[in-house]
Amino acid sequence: FISGAIAIGVGFGAQNIINNFISGWILMWERPIRIGDFLEIGDTRGTVERINTRSTRIRRVDGVHLLIPNSYLLENIVVNWTLVDRLARSTIRVGVAYGSPVERVRDLIEEATKAEEAVLAEPAPLVIFEDFGDNALIFDVYYWIEAGADRDLRKIRSNIRFRINAFFRDNGIVIAFPQRDIHVDGKLQLERLYPSADSENSKYTDADGQHHAAQQPE
Repeated sequence: FISGAIAIGVGFGAQNIINNFISGWILMWERPIRIGDFLEIGDTRGTVERINTRSTRIRRVDGVHLLIPNSYLLENIVVNWTLVDRLARSTIRVGVAYGSPVERVRDLIEEATKAEEAVLAEPAPLVIFEDFGDNALIFDVYYWIEAGADRDLRKIRSNIRFRINAFFRDNGIVIAFPQRDIHVDGKLQLERLYPSADSENSKYTDADGQHHAAQQPE
């Protein structure tokens, strides 16, 4: 019994080793992933530093190195940002208050995006008036960067947002925020503040605190 269990365990272990070994040769032969490529695997982004027969070494954007089994790379969805070229597009959405000069808003967003050194001049950034939102006029700016482990996408977006906010402030553009308009019936409000004489005389309270209907004089 023990020898049979050991044989089964060795068989499963050998199967994983052989699977990763074959996957490694497929990666080296077909080259869907190459050294220097920038990959996105689930929540992980990093640069391929080495491809071995059993595993691939990736350096994440925070500098941590990962060893990923080659079979995992072939059996799961992997985004290779640099398979064809190193260009990657990103987007930032901005909402401004209704009544804002939309042409000026477009120009300011474009100027703020182009001022970020990581943004490529070609293809040029594109600003789209996307929609009339519930509380804002919605603009999207599309821009291109060169993908790589040294490119912190969140920092690039942050820099552009800081610049957009400063440009809007200097030009009197208000960034929209959720708000609600409440309409009050003025007549109803006045009736509550100043009850009519008929309603006041319709009942009275005696000394014992009991409510009685008021009698009209004959």
